[in-house]
Amino acid sequence: MSTLTRIEVSPGGVRLGHGVLAARRMRGPGPVVRVGLVGTEALLLAGDHVRLEVVVRGCAVEVVEIGGTVAYDMRDGATTSARWDVDVRLADGARLDWRAEPFVVATGADVRRTTTVELDGDSAATLRERVVLGRTGETGGRLTTSTHVTRDGVPLLVETLDLVRETAPGWAVLGAARCLDTVTALGHRLPDGPDVLQLAGQGSVRRWLGVDLHASVLDREPVTAGA
Repeated sequence: MSTLTRIEVSPGGVRLGHGVLAARRMRGPGPVVRVGLVGTEALLLAGDHVRLEVVVRGCAVEVVEIGGTVAYDMRDGATTSARWDVDVRLADGARLDWRAEPFVVATGADVRRTTTVELDGDSAATLRERVVLGRTGETGGRLTTSTHVTRDGVPLLVETLDLVRETAPGWAVLGAARCLDTVTALGHRLPDGPDVLQLAGQGSVRRWLGVDLHASVLDREPVTAGA
């Protein structure tokens, strides 16, 4: 099942289109437009293809996920995988702050996630992705996550991570950890630090690896895309 949720914000108004994730306008601080995402049915199951499109022109937008997502065991059906695709387009002057809730990949799940971001002019974004391989007591399933970011058509960040703790590729990235917490700044930079990768263009990636997500140090230093 493929569904599309679309968020489009401009000085002329807010347009929301709903799929299995419903988008709802929320009260926001000052001029910031806040949009909440809430699941309307069980997610993520074998055969699901969740698509999210976010288009922002000349506004500051905060996307709030009301709850986390669990990708369930997919081994017993005719279709044994699922997709989760995010497409973000920010026009000149746009700001986006999106701090995702945990994305849990249960044992037996096989998920492909892609994030595509197009920035124009002086637009900026802060994106947070929290991945947990396995529920309590589980090893976790397979997750392939790809990020492709351009600024004015020029590549800013291109990355693919193959995360599966049962085989060599995942162990090369995660080691003994089961949680990967990432903050990505686009169009602005995070402060320098031992866990911060400064991109060649205007952007940064900060990561934390650990066993328990609540121990992440990224919770202690919130950043915004307001630069």
